[in-house]
Amino acid sequence: MKQKEFKTIINAPKEKVWSVLWSDETYHIWTAPFCEGSRAETDWQEGDKILFLGSNNNGMVSRILSKIVNEYISFEHQGIIENGKEDVTSSDAKSVQGAQENYILQEKDGRTELKVVVDITEEYSEYFQKAFPKALQIVKELSEK
Repeated sequence: MKQKEFKTIINAPKEKVWSVLWSDETYHIWTAPFCEGSRAETDWQEGDKILFLGSNNNGMVSRILSKIVNEYISFEHQGIIENGKEDVTSSDAKSVQGAQENYILQEKDGRTELKVVVDITEEYSEYFQKAFPKALQIVKELSEK
């Protein structure tokens, strides 16, 4: 697994960017480059489970490792979800276990740098190299409205 970093500068305060990232109203919009119909099922509390799902009910089962509102959130992937069922024991599930996805927001002079640091398997490297820049562009556009 390799660590990749993606970032963008957004002309909006970090509170607005945070809201765009994690609110039900916009989450499915900016995550569409990964999977149409994406959604997150969680209560957004540190330590709790989060399900990242597509419209087909496939996705990832993870937990919120750490959270500082408007500044930082870290997810640790624990397995996969297929047909709505969590799997943490298969070889596919084990290949993502322990992988992290970290979102860091730093504001300066009314502009926010959004940096995403993710652990990516070689198999999905090209996919994420294409999808993350598109997703961050959407976050930028939504935040700057």
